[in-house]
Amino acid sequence: MNVVVLMGRLAADPELKTTQSGKSVTSFRIAVNRRYEKNAADFIDIVVWEKTAEFVTRYFSKGSMIAVQGRIQTRNYEDKNGNKRTAFEVVADNVSFTGGKSESAPQAAQNVSVEVDDEPGEGDLPF
Repeated sequence: MNVVVLMGRLAADPELKTTQSGKSVTSFRIAVNRRYEKNAADFIDIVVWEKTAEFVTRYFSKGSMIAVQGRIQTRNYEDKNGNKRTAFEVVADNVSFTGGKSESAPQAAQNVSVEVDDEPGEGDLPF
């Protein structure tokens, strides 16, 4: 089972991009505080697609508190020096506001969450 639930603050403003096939996508990093270590946080990369990506870029900005539900995914790539690297990121299926009304999100969107059924290119599972 590969399920991840995180809550943290955006480290930078998310930026909406479009793939060559026309799908919306955004990547962003959240700072998740460590429960028992004061002033310690982990910075975790998140990827969201389609309507969820549009939702995040519209309603969230640097410092916004966000809840993310998804799965961990790894991918291999080569850096600019030719070294092989592995990236670990969370592909989010569901994102939600978690802050109070004093957060920067518009009031109408305070209790909104977005959930998508399928990631682009993903088919039915064989079991």
